[in-house]
Amino acid sequence: MKILTLSDALKRRYHTKVYKLSLSSGCTCPNRDGTLGTGGCTFCSAGGSGDFAAPFAPISEQIAEAKRLVDPKFPKKIAPEDRRYIAYFQSYTNTYGPVSRLEPLFLEAVKPDEIVGLAVGTRPDCLPDETIAMLARVSTVKPLWVELGLQTIHEETARRIHRGYTLGVFEDAYQRLAEAGIPAVVHVILGLPGESRQDMLETVDYLAHLTPSLPGIKLQLLHVLKGTALGDAYEREPFPVFDLDTYCDLIVDCLKRLPESTVIHRLTGDAPKRLLIAPKWSADKKRVMNTLRSRIAHAERL
Repeated sequence: MKILTLSDALKRRYHTKVYKLSLSSGCTCPNRDGTLGTGGCTFCSAGGSGDFAAPFAPISEQIAEAKRLVDPKFPKKIAPEDRRYIAYFQSYTNTYGPVSRLEPLFLEAVKPDEIVGLAVGTRPDCLPDETIAMLARVSTVKPLWVELGLQTIHEETARRIHRGYTLGVFEDAYQRLAEAGIPAVVHVILGLPGESRQDMLETVDYLAHLTPSLPGIKLQLLHVLKGTALGDAYEREPFPVFDLDTYCDLIVDCLKRLPESTVIHRLTGDAPKRLLIAPKWSADKKRVMNTLRSRIAHAERL
């Protein structure tokens, strides 16, 4: 087994460490504004999928604040003028709006020289042809990728979590993005209620065999959060969640199934500690990442 992490992929391309700047597009979500529903997906908190994202403000202000937060992470040997970033629109559905508003927003975000790329999180059902054409235009200015929240291939699970679209909608969006030359990074949640280990591996196997080949993936541990429908259900009647060892074993099996060309953008994910109900061990990020790295390194040696 050999994997390529996002950090390593960016270092290869830009020859330096690159950090994401979490930004807000001011978009909402069709699963929140009444178009499809009002509560969002059952696992999604009031902050959307990006509880650490900036509030909506002028892009220049958001960038300045996001840089203030991430700059201490850079090695001291990297001078401020040599630091590089990805503008990352994560929270909610960042293509859920008119092209006339979104295109100037994205272009402004990638205008600074130190911004080397753009990441746009969205839903597969919010990518009409004119939006994909707009993203293709922006990609001629700076490289970009689009993050699609699939979570699972299983329709029964999708109904339980109120995802709001079928697998066919994802397949259509994925193909149209590929035809436009836009890489897709697919989000998968591991540990959704009612799913077996085999169900989760079937989702990964499906993605591993996509044509064209999957550019990137985020493997996300299910976080049960306060203020969500899932959190309310868990507090009424707790359902099984992963322990650390079982989760790490599953991650290794997932990675073994993916093409070596697929960039691994995430292995677990973060949750705001003030909202986290379960699993509590996931709040100790250092321990989690050290355990994951150890298991993956062992698998790579085999």
